[in-house]
Amino acid sequence: MLINFLRNNFYFLLGLLLTSQTAFPQEAFYMANEAVMVTDGETKVLFDPLYPETYGQYLLVPDAMREALFAGEAPFNNVDAIFISHFHGDHFSPEDVLALLVAQANIVLYAPQQAVLAMRSLANPEQELVFDRVNSVSLAYKDAPVTLTMGKLLVEAVRIPHSGWPTDRLNVENIVWRVTLNESTTVVHMGDADSNDEHFALDPEYWDRVTPNIAFPPYWFFGSQVGRDILENRVGAKRNVGIHVPRTIPGDPMRRPRPLRGADLFITPGETRRIN
Repeated sequence: MLINFLRNNFYFLLGLLLTSQTAFPQEAFYMANEAVMVTDGETKVLFDPLYPETYGQYLLVPDAMREALFAGEAPFNNVDAIFISHFHGDHFSPEDVLALLVAQANIVLYAPQQAVLAMRSLANPEQELVFDRVNSVSLAYKDAPVTLTMGKLLVEAVRIPHSGWPTDRLNVENIVWRVTLNESTTVVHMGDADSNDEHFALDPEYWDRVTPNIAFPPYWFFGSQVGRDILENRVGAKRNVGIHVPRTIPGDPMRRPRPLRGADLFITPGETRRIN
């Protein structure tokens, strides 16, 4: 327990040090697995920040980061919105997200309907008010993307099947979020999207309309030519940083499987990437 505590706090302090040394107006801060914070000036959004499962492969968000998030302390002070990709244990905890919305009264949530229903099933009468700040997105496969607005944010969502399509996890509402902060920084968080171009070819105009500054695809998109082509020719972001990286993947690129050696991957909690 002591070793875990020290390791978690080391990662968090290292992240704060890196942030202070390389602080830019637009930045991505890695928490763990698919948990990422994106900052544009004073605007902050989080993706998949609270989840309970590692499934023996993935990192949990360090305890010190979790505590700072619930307390509203730096670097997680004044978070504007949270986005959930899908309801799986390595991406989403209904208990934790509900508790966070109670603790931080200014955070707005965007989540697939499956995740919101799970939260509602747990909520007591005193917690019902948090759902005034919850935006539930219900999309079937092949539905047109939807657009929402929230002050400093332009939020777009499309359902791309979870990896394993067409034989597995077909009922999972995996949402790919495209979020523009302050009309200047556009980010794409892809959840556990399946790397088959058939899904993205359904609406080429949607993907062509915006050139994102940065995208966060699951690491397997870098492992095939089809996945890399989707990132380049469909999503079209200026920069791609892989997430959902198993902890067995080394930080040293030359020790990785060959298809991942040239990929930019988030590996260690506290890492940052400049967005421009």
